[in-house]
Amino acid sequence: MAHPAAVSIWVFAFSVYLGVCECYFSIPLKIYPGKYNFSSDVELSPLRRVALTSDGNGLSLASDPSGTVNFLDMVNNLQGDSGRGYYIEMSIGTPGQKLNILVDTGSSNFAVAAAPHPFITHYFNTALSSTYQSNGRTVAVRYTQGNWEGQLGIDHVSIPKGPNGTVTINIAAILSSNGFFLPGINWQGILGMAYPMLARPDSSVEPFFNSVVQQLGIPDIFSLQMCGAGLSASSAADPAGGSLVMGGVEPTLYRGSVWYTPIIEEWYYQVEVLKLEVGDQNLNLDCREYNMDKAIVDSGTTLLRLPVNVFNAVVEAITHSSLIQDFSSGFWDGTKLACWMKGETPWRFFPKLSIYLRATNTSQSFRITILPQLYIQPITDVDGTLDCFRFGVSSSANGLVIGATVMEGFYVVFDRAQQRLGFALSTCAASGGVALSEIAGPFSAADVAADCSAGSLKEPLMWLISYALMAVCGLILIILLLLLVLPCRRRDRFGEITDESSLVRHRIK
Repeated sequence: MAHPAAVSIWVFAFSVYLGVCECYFSIPLKIYPGKYNFSSDVELSPLRRVALTSDGNGLSLASDPSGTVNFLDMVNNLQGDSGRGYYIEMSIGTPGQKLNILVDTGSSNFAVAAAPHPFITHYFNTALSSTYQSNGRTVAVRYTQGNWEGQLGIDHVSIPKGPNGTVTINIAAILSSNGFFLPGINWQGILGMAYPMLARPDSSVEPFFNSVVQQLGIPDIFSLQMCGAGLSASSAADPAGGSLVMGGVEPTLYRGSVWYTPIIEEWYYQVEVLKLEVGDQNLNLDCREYNMDKAIVDSGTTLLRLPVNVFNAVVEAITHSSLIQDFSSGFWDGTKLACWMKGETPWRFFPKLSIYLRATNTSQSFRITILPQLYIQPITDVDGTLDCFRFGVSSSANGLVIGATVMEGFYVVFDRAQQRLGFALSTCAASGGVALSEIAGPFSAADVAADCSAGSLKEPLMWLISYALMAVCGLILIILLLLLVLPCRRRDRFGEITDESSLVRHRIK
């Protein structure tokens, strides 16, 4: 009996220590640098102006402090695709230097290249800006594969196809990097749109959108449409594009109603997933499995990423329901492509995928569904005879991530003012006249736990009793451990990311 008790003390002490000292890290991007053949045409209604008002649900519909705004000025202000990321043109410094900046809702730093790099065409030259001020602080982000390091400063920033006005923004000037900028990309920096808690080196670095809201007086809301859904990929193509609307929503970018789910914690855009379905088959997992560690909405992550147990259950369900039974395991783990004769698309062989999110009325849920065209993704053709595809879902050691694979089917409203995320059917999520996404609800949430976002499943009762009995002894050990290692476990200046993904993993080479 003595040996199990000793082990329990160590387990308890270590788990509490991790809980106290946990650092919050962004799940890094996964960028495929290949070239796609996309069209960004979106049919829009005639030009109109919207007064600074509300839609009846507390959602402001304007972004200009004067009281009127032309949201259509922000339509199609993004370029890119899910493989290489969606980016917006920004003007930085005085006189303005134009750079393309990747839009990332899974981080909170505004960082731009400030030195030459072989994979980028130009960079922000701080010496040429009369308004740039360095504050002397260094900042670094290290990924498992890829990193950047630079210096913090401030400067004036404006967005040609964004809110009117110039704002003074915290900027991380990237002076060196490894594996962050990749061949084939057309962006030179990253725009973190999440909350201050994720900012590096600490939350005192005010994120970009916080500064925009405060200085321009726009509502604390932005919305995002990513238009790479269901479009074929080839080597010569124009970017798919999309829209980032700051200050509200643009009704021409979505169809039907906006369905809202609460933001349950303001660091990432963390939501509560209640269940997943493959076709009409419920995976029947404990809902806390879906939220193990966290469940977030992140435009900077290419794929739909699922906790390991959930991923395995999804693959098993797809395999059983698919008309193709003998699929290589390499297709599911992202190491191999599946190819068909040109023109013989595989989507009819695969089921729909559905994610149930808790509604703002917490006793209800709604369902967002993507068709196979969104997660069986075209990559390239081979000698003009084969079309090849990748699996747009991967396993994750750090939570469920609703990335571009899902987001391309929807117009997503980041209503920070009301602490909620909205989903509506995107007007550009269609192929050949067929909608590639669906929304349905409301459904009763009575059959799931009251709180699915606990992060981990509860321990058996005997373990809880054991923990309680050993609390006094464990407390002494915890204090000693904290005194010994806390200084090096706090949010360190390198911001090391321990997630197994990175900027360069899962690339098709």
